[in-house]
Amino acid sequence: MPIRSLSVVLLFLLPLISHASVTIDHKIQVKLQPESGQLEVSDQLTLPSAGEWYFKIHAGLNPQVDGDQAKLERVKSEQAAVPVETYRLTLAQQHQVTIRYQGRIQHPLQVLAESPGRERPVSPGDISSEGVFLSTSAAWYPQFTESLQQYRLEVDLPQGWLAVSQGDGPNRTEKSGRVSVVWQTQQPQDDIYLIAAPFQLYQQQGGEIDLQVYLRSNDDALAKRYLDVTQGYIDLYQRLIGPYPYSKFAMVENFWQSGYGMPSFTLLGSRVIRLPFILYTSYPHEILHNWWGNGVYTDYEKGNWSEGLTSYLADHLLKEQRGQGEAYRRDGLQRFQDYVRSGNDFPLVEFRGRHSVASQAVGYDKSLMLYHMLRRELGDKTFIEGLRRFYRENRFRRASYADLQRAFETVGERSLQTFFKQWTQRTGAPGLELGRPEVTTDGEGYRLTARLKQTQAAPPFDLLVPIVVYLAESQPALQISRRMSGRTLDLDLKLPTRPVRIDIDPHYDLFRQLHPEESPASLSKLFGAKRVIIVLPAQAAAAERQAYQMLAAEWAKGYPEASIVEDSELASLPDDRPVWLLGWQNRFRGEFSEQLPKSQALLSDKRLKNDNKDYDKNGHSVVIASKRANGLPIAWIGAESAKATAGLIRKLPHYSKYGLLIFTGDRPTIQVKQQWRIERSPLRQPLLDGASVEVVKPVSLLQAL
Repeated sequence: MPIRSLSVVLLFLLPLISHASVTIDHKIQVKLQPESGQLEVSDQLTLPSAGEWYFKIHAGLNPQVDGDQAKLERVKSEQAAVPVETYRLTLAQQHQVTIRYQGRIQHPLQVLAESPGRERPVSPGDISSEGVFLSTSAAWYPQFTESLQQYRLEVDLPQGWLAVSQGDGPNRTEKSGRVSVVWQTQQPQDDIYLIAAPFQLYQQQGGEIDLQVYLRSNDDALAKRYLDVTQGYIDLYQRLIGPYPYSKFAMVENFWQSGYGMPSFTLLGSRVIRLPFILYTSYPHEILHNWWGNGVYTDYEKGNWSEGLTSYLADHLLKEQRGQGEAYRRDGLQRFQDYVRSGNDFPLVEFRGRHSVASQAVGYDKSLMLYHMLRRELGDKTFIEGLRRFYRENRFRRASYADLQRAFETVGERSLQTFFKQWTQRTGAPGLELGRPEVTTDGEGYRLTARLKQTQAAPPFDLLVPIVVYLAESQPALQISRRMSGRTLDLDLKLPTRPVRIDIDPHYDLFRQLHPEESPASLSKLFGAKRVIIVLPAQAAAAERQAYQMLAAEWAKGYPEASIVEDSELASLPDDRPVWLLGWQNRFRGEFSEQLPKSQALLSDKRLKNDNKDYDKNGHSVVIASKRANGLPIAWIGAESAKATAGLIRKLPHYSKYGLLIFTGDRPTIQVKQQWRIERSPLRQPLLDGASVEVVKPVSLLQAL
C-alpha cells in the first residue's frame, strides 16, 4: 500500500453515526475464539434515559436482553459490505440494560484498486487465527445513532494472546488456560476498537504517558527505535497544539499491510514498520492523529478536515524543517493536476476517506494547501493560536470545517467566510499567467508594472498572491502579497533600486494549476491519465515479452480506457493519448530517446548516461518519463530481466512523481530517483539580463513557537 499517505480511515471505516449528542457507557465482556471466528459478548449499557432507542449491529449475532424491563425488536436488515440489522430497544423505566449476543465476524481481506498498479488490502473487520480487527465498520457492538462511547472492555483470549484498545491498559491476568485483558477509557470515543493477536509487549514511560509497542515476534531493537522517537513527537505536538489527550500511545503491528491511526495507538503493517524511513515520515503522521481525528473527532458528513490538517502538521512540517516544504507543496499540486479531472473532482466538504489517488489528491493535497493558505492569511503566530483554540473547544467532540472557521475567525478577529466557502465548497483550481513586466525610471527610483491574470475557465478565485521582487546592488528582495479577487491584477510597484527579477508564487504557497513549464515530465502524468496505449516489444525474448504483457495487463485494469498493442502493429505512435513504451527492444525507443532533454539524459541501445554516470542495460532497470512534441506524456521502461519487470508492476506507481528511475536486481532496488529540473517558469521573469539573485527561502512554522 502507499506508504507516503497512511490513512486514518478506509472506505468502509466511516462512522455509522453523525454528530454527537449523547454519550453511552458500555461495560463489555467479550470472549474471542479466533480459530472459528466467533465472539461471545455481554454488554451492560447505561443510556441517558429510558424510552425507545435504536442501534445497529452485525447481522447474525442475535442480540438478547436480560430481564423483563426491556424489550428488543429487530426492525430492519441491510445487506452491504457488512450486513447489519437495526433493533429497537424499549426501556420501561430503567436506563441500564445488558445485551448478550454471539456469532461469527469474518470478512477476509479484499484488494482495493486505487490506480494502475496501486492496490491495498482492506477489511471492515475480521476474527481469525492470524489476528482480530474490529471497529465501528464491523458493527461488533451496539451502535446508537448520534452517540459517543465510554467503556470498560474485558477480553477473554487464548493463551499467549493480547488485546489492544483505546485508553488505559492492558491490565492482564491469566485464568483457566486463557488470558483476560482489560481496557477502559473515560473520554468519550467515536468508536470502540478491539485488536488482538499473539503480541509481544514492550513498554517505556515517557513522562506521564505510557509508551507501548506490540510486535508479533520478539524484536528488542525495533521496539526500542519506536519507543525512543515517540516521546519526541508527542512533545513537539504538545508544544504546538496542546496536551496529548490520552495516557498511552502504542505502535501495534498488524497482520496485513495497513497504516491506521486510532485513538492512543496506530496499527501498522509488518513490512511498513520495518522500513527505516517510516519513523521519520508516516509514523509522526499517525501520532498527530491523536489530536486531529482521534482527539477532535471528524464530522464525516460535513467533510473530513483531519487528514489534510494532519498531513500539513506532520508530513509537510517535517519536510519544511529540512528546507523541503516548497518541493513538497509542488509535488502535491502536481499530483492534483495529474490525477484529478472534472469527472472525479469534488469539494472538500464531500471528502470522507481515501479510496483512490484522485480522492487522496483532493482530501490530502488540496486540504493541506488550504491550511497553508490560511496560515499565510493570518500569520504564523495567529495560525498557531487558532489551532490551539480549535483543539481546546472541540476536544472529544465531532467537529467540521465550520468549527475550524469559527476558531480561526475568533483569534484572527476577521471574517473567513469567503476563504472557507471558496476552498471547501468549490472544485477546480485557479491558473495564473504573468504578462510581460515593464521597468521604467521614476524620479530617483524605478517603477515596475505588470498584469497578472487568472486563466481558468471557471469564475475567478479570491487569492492572496505572494510576490518576490529581486533588486540590484545586493539589496534585500521585496516580499509582498496582493489580494486578487477578479480576473486580473495590475501591479504597479515603486522601487528604490532597479528590479532584476519578479517571481509570482515562487514557493508554491497557493493552491493552483501548475503551468506546463513548472510541471516536468513524470510518471504521474501517465498513471493519472484517462486513456493510454501500452506498446509491447515484439522482438523481445519470450520470457521478457511475457513479463511485459503481464505488466501491461495489470496496469490496464486501473485505467478507464487502455489499449495494449505490439510495436510491430503500429506504423507510428498515436498522437491523441499518453504512451507507455516497454522494452529495450521496442522499435520506438530510438524515437523516444530523441525527445529527452539532452542536457539531462542520453539514452542509447545499451545504456543510459545521466549526470555524467553510465548505467548499462545489463544490471539496471531504467524508467524514464518525457513529453512528446505535442505535449502529451510518454514513458519508457527498460527492465533488466523478466523477474525485474514483475517487481516493477507494484513498485513504479509509488515513485510516480519522478521522471527518471534506476533500479538494480531481480527484486528491483531503487538506486536513482530523480525529478527533471525546471529550466524556467513563466511566473518567474528576469528583468535584467545576466543578473544573479540569492533566492529567498521560506521559514518554518516552528520558528513562531
